[in-house]
Amino acid sequence: MMNRMIVANLRRRPMRSLISIVAVAMEVVLILMIVGLTNGMVNDHRNRINGIGADIVIRAGSGSMFAELSGNTLPVQEAQVFERVPGVAAAAPVAYHLTSGVEAVAGVNVASFDKVSGGFRLLQGRTFRPGTHEVIVDDLEAASKHYRVGQTITLMDQPFLLTGIFEHGMGSRLFMDLGVLDQLAGSPNKAATFYLKVAPGADKDAVVASLQKMVPAQTVQSIAQYLSLFTASEISPALPIFQRVMVGIAVAIGFLVIFLSLYTTVLERTREIGILKSLGASRGYIVQVILRESELLAGVGVVVGSLLAYGLWRTLESVYPTLTIEMTWKWVVLGAVIALGSSAIGALYPAVKAAGQDAIAALAYE
Repeated sequence: MMNRMIVANLRRRPMRSLISIVAVAMEVVLILMIVGLTNGMVNDHRNRINGIGADIVIRAGSGSMFAELSGNTLPVQEAQVFERVPGVAAAAPVAYHLTSGVEAVAGVNVASFDKVSGGFRLLQGRTFRPGTHEVIVDDLEAASKHYRVGQTITLMDQPFLLTGIFEHGMGSRLFMDLGVLDQLAGSPNKAATFYLKVAPGADKDAVVASLQKMVPAQTVQSIAQYLSLFTASEISPALPIFQRVMVGIAVAIGFLVIFLSLYTTVLERTREIGILKSLGASRGYIVQVILRESELLAGVGVVVGSLLAYGLWRTLESVYPTLTIEMTWKWVVLGAVIALGSSAIGALYPAVKAAGQDAIAALAYE
């Protein structure tokens, strides 16, 4: 009986019900997309670094893991010194130059990089030749920018011949010769990071300890330790704040719309509430009616929002291949709980106000 009455009330005010559902759906979409974008960016970088296949990473100083992208400061010649350490099979220096945001073109020596990574998995064309203005890109970057082998592209204000397209997951999305990048970046014979491969059977922790003693001013970590640092706060201290602010805005939208919708509904239904109370409806019954109505609206909004977020995720994924959005069941459920919770809180005052009305005054209300 109660459920039929609630559905009838919602159908009587279709526009208000629709606006409430859309508001909750927007709340869910904002939560899932903001969290999905930040987590996707972090995990994409982690997966690409892991895809190199290195065992140890050496970087300058002890700051943020992205500090090395701000400049190439380590002598390239250190790679030869590292390779003489017992247990080290290969060392590959990598230099970077930021192109946009936190995306960077990487400079490598193909021979040393191949020893550490096992080589680029080329899908088209060939790799770049040492000392030339040639570049290779991964398949996602090629799809996003509509690149093709043989095309000339501009990097660091210089024309480069695109000679190959490789499978994504090798650290950076663009690679060129280390010497060429150093020359254009004004950091001759310098690298930002060294990736090392440990010889089979060698004690990785012992190798890390030996290397750290050799270069105490640099940070030496196993790849597992390095990847554990990949969090939103490491990429940028502002990212977690941005994430929380946007989720807070989304919650506020859902809360306010449900509050206003049910508050005005209670005012409009004062006489109906008086009739219910005159028929013996308790305060708890009236509160339950209002709260159930809010949760029904929120439940429909959660379903609609989840479907919209999934559709938006797939659309952005196809339009922007390099844009990584991570949507997990954990956050779908958490987003639903947040939306339902904010809706319940938004409905609480209208529910209490309705339950506290005097039956005689409510029946006389015009």
